[in-house]
Amino acid sequence: MRVGVVGCGGMGTTHLRALRSLKETMGVEVTAIADIRSMCRERAATVWPDARQYERAMDLIKEADVDWVHICLPSDLHAEHAIAALDAGRHVFIEKPVCLNGEDAKALLEAKKRSGKTVMVGHVVRWFAAYEYLKKVYDSREYGELKSIVMKRVGSHPTNGIDNWFLDWRRSGGVMMDLHIHDLDFLRYMIGEPDSRHMCVSSFEDGTPNQMVAAYEFGNVWACAEACWDRSTSMKFTSTYRASFENATVVYGGRDEDGVTIYPVEGDSHTVSLSSEAESEAGQTEINVSTISPYCAEDIYFVTCLKNGIEPEKASLETAVRSALLAKEELDEALEILKNKKNQ
Repeated sequence: MRVGVVGCGGMGTTHLRALRSLKETMGVEVTAIADIRSMCRERAATVWPDARQYERAMDLIKEADVDWVHICLPSDLHAEHAIAALDAGRHVFIEKPVCLNGEDAKALLEAKKRSGKTVMVGHVVRWFAAYEYLKKVYDSREYGELKSIVMKRVGSHPTNGIDNWFLDWRRSGGVMMDLHIHDLDFLRYMIGEPDSRHMCVSSFEDGTPNQMVAAYEFGNVWACAEACWDRSTSMKFTSTYRASFENATVVYGGRDEDGVTIYPVEGDSHTVSLSSEAESEAGQTEINVSTISPYCAEDIYFVTCLKNGIEPEKASLETAVRSALLAKEELDEALEILKNKKNQ
């Protein structure tokens, strides 16, 4: 299967390496790459040296002979390029957030419908081993009913995007749609739609939201999710959770742990190992997570869906749109909170 990757920054390079690990086993070949920056194209060429290089993503979409387009551009460019790729008869993989507003969401859904092509969105947390384990024990009720869950996603503020686009919330959606959307999406994936929400938020000096805490009610389950672009540029990214079930609490402590710890109501704690072999095959990521394994897993899932002609239900366009629109609601609410604080 021939792939065109548009956007060869940190996320694009991570996918280029993940796709490279599928070359022999699944017949994947990246035949075209696009990035406005020559240094990024050159780096991509070290992974896929025979891929044709394009400066403009739209040129690749119009001209390259590919089966699908992998979109790893800045968030505000996702919808435009995905729609163009669908209209050009390509399947599409889009990095999250799938879009930044309702208008683009509607246009994406319409483009998918008229094209008849397959679309998947990179909500990769659904493939992280610690989160897969959490979903498994939630579904099986191995430790009884879930009572509460606290999730955190914290790291230094991003400074590696072209033109510093991450820190322009109009382009990135800010910390809500860059970091927080992962936990919001996973909560929806595991539990369902929230019944209520309460938010607290802070910002950088220019008014860009940099930290937020959201408390939700999902029926009888309450959840708390924090996302933070810390002011320090040296803080390592980490994501954690603490899920309290009736009969045990499940704790994932972050990037340096290869498992989760179970604290039963009665008895001693123990650790469940969740290591993976995929990382050694594909190398390291170019972003702020320590393992490439989940990116390999989600790409394998997408290729499998394409080969079998089935919809990628685990990370469909429709569910990604819903997560993006909820995160956009939270961004709008955060901006209103900050505006009111400033006017007090």
